[in-house]
Amino acid sequence: MGSLQEPWVLDNVDSKGLVRHGKTSINMSSSLLRTKSDLPLGSRVRCPMLRHFLANLHEVVLGTKLSVIFPVVPLAFVAHFYGFGRPWVFALSLLGVSALAERISFLTEQIAYYIGPTVGGLVNATCGNATELIIAIFALRQNKIDMVKYSLLGSVLSNMLLVLGTSLFCGGIAYLRKGQKFNRRQAEVNCILLLLALLCHSLPLLFRMSGASAADTADPIMQLSRASSVVMLIAYITYLVFQLFTHSQFFEAQEEPKDEEDGALEQGGGEGEEEEEEAVIGFWSAFVWLVVLTALVSLLSQYLVETIEDASYSWGISVSFNSTILLPIVGNAAEHAGAIIFAFKDKLDISLGVALGSATQISMFAVPLCVIAAWIMGIDMDLNFNLLETGCLALSIIAVAFTLQDGNSHYLKGLILILLYSVIGACFFVSKTPLTT
Repeated sequence: MGSLQEPWVLDNVDSKGLVRHGKTSINMSSSLLRTKSDLPLGSRVRCPMLRHFLANLHEVVLGTKLSVIFPVVPLAFVAHFYGFGRPWVFALSLLGVSALAERISFLTEQIAYYIGPTVGGLVNATCGNATELIIAIFALRQNKIDMVKYSLLGSVLSNMLLVLGTSLFCGGIAYLRKGQKFNRRQAEVNCILLLLALLCHSLPLLFRMSGASAADTADPIMQLSRASSVVMLIAYITYLVFQLFTHSQFFEAQEEPKDEEDGALEQGGGEGEEEEEEAVIGFWSAFVWLVVLTALVSLLSQYLVETIEDASYSWGISVSFNSTILLPIVGNAAEHAGAIIFAFKDKLDISLGVALGSATQISMFAVPLCVIAAWIMGIDMDLNFNLLETGCLALSIIAVAFTLQDGNSHYLKGLILILLYSVIGACFFVSKTPLTT
């Protein structure tokens, strides 16, 4: 007779009984940061419940190379409750969010193993940028509309220019003589959606600059922004259907025969990747941990929103730079590192999926969702990101579209995107525009 087990015990499941799912590129980056141990925490504990709990604790907390950062999470709470300097609270909370965001990505990937490829892909696509949405919602509750716009714009720019540029540059250096190829169709789809998002951002700005007074254009711009947000959400839902159902082959990494040089670079890594295709914790375990970590991210996000202005003034850095450059870079460092590692492994399609997929998701889902959420909350948030911000977004999308048009990559393309991001970062660094509330 098999051993009985309570249904709520957080346990692993035999890999033969799992339903394999199609990973999205955004979540595949978390697999590269996992660490493996032959002796899980609590393996010698006699109590089954405690042993299962410690085993899952080992996978969630210690099963990543970022576990060394986790101590900053309790330190952030200590700094907040004991009245440490607000810049310290901001810095510790930012590092804590970075570590927890990678674990949320890992847990959504684990849940997706059990619910099938279609629903799993939807979960991964929806939760891929959960931290940005959480921070934006808390900023909205405090009526910091500019911070919401800056942080979301910064996430789009960092993914399109910094992450994609670094991936192309590192992959180009690693495969200097051979070069790299990628699936151009995936890039075209994402660029079209980014251009649609740019149009929806540009129209309110052009409406404001048409010559009429601000009082006369305020209400029409708000109505236009809300209507455009609904259109963007419809387009994003259609994009998910396109990606997961009708044209999923556009978003699959293309495997090519590898020559001797590629084999030397990836020697010994093939078997490990196959092992990554199995869930390491049970469904309810992943769900409970996901709720816990999301709650922690929510608290840390609240601290970030409350302290960002004081930290900016203390460090002598503009709030726009902190919101647009620093917050997206540190907050998504784990995901960005995964994309770069995939480029080193000559899996540029996955790197593009991480970078462009995140940029598309934020532009077409997170931004309009914030506009609709603000509308429900009785807060006026439009899609007018002002001339400087919209100009940076437009030039960045055009640069990325030209970079990816031929399906080939080399290090110079990546370097140009990195330099473009550096110039935009310098622009926001010298900008002293305060947040309006």
